[in-house]
Amino acid sequence: MTMAKTIDKKKLALIHIIKKELKLSDDEYRNILQKSVGVESAKDLNEEKFRQLMRYFVRSKYYQINPFGLTIKQKLYIEFLTRKLGWEDAHLNNFLHKYYHKLSLDKLTKKEAINVIESLKNVKLHQAAPGNA
Repeated sequence: MTMAKTIDKKKLALIHIIKKELKLSDDEYRNILQKSVGVESAKDLNEEKFRQLMRYFVRSKYYQINPFGLTIKQKLYIEFLTRKLGWEDAHLNNFLHKYYHKLSLDKLTKKEAINVIESLKNVKLHQAAPGNA
């Protein structure tokens, strides 16, 4: 079994979402690609280098999107759960303000994000329960 020469389009999209979420300039982004995996473009990544790049982000300051420790993975997962619930951004912000006394997702600590994720999972579970349609 041979490894594919390049990564698939979904993984390329993920890399670009991370770049956007972390608000990296093109120069910062290219520098990270070169420094962490030795390529000039994400299109040049194979599976192994993709995993290496993801590990770099996880271990770097870039993975945390605020000084309180909130990670890009937590933010993206909260946004995913919010979409699954059919909530608009305003609904999420109201929820965060009411229960966590935060004005927006970007203000959460890492620990608060963990609690928000669990809360949203429970809301989703409650919505799916028989008799709650």
